[in-house]
Amino acid sequence: MPRIIDIADDGVISLEECASAMAIHGFNPDDEDSLAHGALMLRRLGNNKSFLGDILVDYLAAHHRDDPLDNSYGPQVIMLARPSTGNCFLRANIWPSRDEHMLRASGSDAFVYGLPHDHNFNFLTLGYFGPGYWSDYYEFDYADVVGWRGEKVDLRPIGRQRLDEGKIMLYRAHIDVHAQLPADALSVSLNIMHTSGAQGWLDQYRIDTAKGEIGAILSHGASEAFLRIAVGLGGDEACDLAHRFARHHPSDRMRLHAWDALASLTPDAAARDALWREAEGCGARLVTAEAKARRAELVG
Repeated sequence: MPRIIDIADDGVISLEECASAMAIHGFNPDDEDSLAHGALMLRRLGNNKSFLGDILVDYLAAHHRDDPLDNSYGPQVIMLARPSTGNCFLRANIWPSRDEHMLRASGSDAFVYGLPHDHNFNFLTLGYFGPGYWSDYYEFDYADVVGWRGEKVDLRPIGRQRLDEGKIMLYRAHIDVHAQLPADALSVSLNIMHTSGAQGWLDQYRIDTAKGEIGAILSHGASEAFLRIAVGLGGDEACDLAHRFARHHPSDRMRLHAWDALASLTPDAAARDALWREAEGCGARLVTAEAKARRAELVG
């Protein structure tokens, strides 16, 4: 399960001071000193019980004329700061209870409740307000997984815990899997998220815990969507690029998307079957497994 980091400190800092400290020192979860510094800054920011409410009041008072929160995630996530180091950012997450209208109106999927998944990044989280969300935790060996749908995973159940107010946890990339459950009452967490240039090419999975298998790849990037659109709009150059990506791109996920894009142009089931038969021999284990599944779907 995520690593619990026990830091007792009653210092209080502002969001600006926290962002400045992270800009100076950066955030590298693989370095114990950097991790300890990030956890300390998160603890001190978490001790500030007024900063987030002040931000929300200012935001609401502006009647949304501006977007000071720079929110690219959705209404559940409040973007707080992007330190100039570029290797982390700070955010707050809202976790409604089952009794909240927002959960009943939007459904649990909008808040990622009941969706077992790992992460392709490390992040620190702190219970800031309320009792905190629950999680059923698991661990798995990412290096042993190819990532095709239905692939069996050695999933090890760890147990259920709650992100209590004041608790700090490190979610470890490609190790910790959790299925989140609604908080007992409206809650908020604070995060320091680690980012890297390679992150977009690292797979994040939805995992079927009942069957112990991969459900889907969650970490689709903009480049994959751009390729599908370019091929769909037509043109020999786009198709040539898709053929090159399908055979030679270093990311198996991108290779699969390239084959999918090419399959979208095929006129009938026989042509698609021939295309996926070709894909089976492209030399990528993920593509081979998914190509076999696509051919089986055509027959079924």
